Amino acid sequence: MGIGAVSDELLGTFVPIAVYWLYSGLYVALDGVGRLDGYRLHTREEAATKNVVSKAAVVRGVLVQQAFQVAVSLTLFAVIGDESGTGQKQPPALVIVLQFIAAMVVMDTWQYFMHRYMHINKFLYKHIHSKHHTLVVPYSFGALYNHPIEGLILDTIGGALSFLVTGAVQQQQCLS
Repeated sequence: MGIGAVSDELLGTFVPIAVYWLYSGLYVALDGVGRLDGYRLHTREEAATKNVVSKAAVVRGVLVQQAFQVAVSLTLFAVIGDESGTGQKQPPALVIVLQFIAAMVVMDTWQYFMHRYMHINKFLYKHIHSKHHTLVVPYSFGALYNHPIEGLILDTIGGALSFLVTGAVQQQQCLS
């Protein structure tokens, strides 16, 4: 069980979303500091003229993506629940660290090759991946801005694969 009465499943589902928005919010706040403009990659004028999509549309797109992630995460946790009821002990810290590193490698590799394939396949680029490229000058909260199908393939399935491939499933079952 996680913090207080909140389950590990709920923490694992919602804490990354909270961190995403808190971290993005820090950069939004820093964007308002004029004396930092010299460190920008793109001018404010470029952001206003080159982006095909508004900030509000990006926020809505990211929230849709995160809703998909929540649905898949909660479904995955429900499907793999602790059927044994043994309540085994938590694995050693080294095992957890190695699983985390392996999960990052799996996720990064999955995203790289899927993203590359979206550029190579003309149909996928035109109908799905091109939405990602309407955000020319990215906002800090636009990291997950893409077509919902692309978000499902790259981020949500990639995260689920990382979780399943690295053995974190057994670890989660031990913690339930």
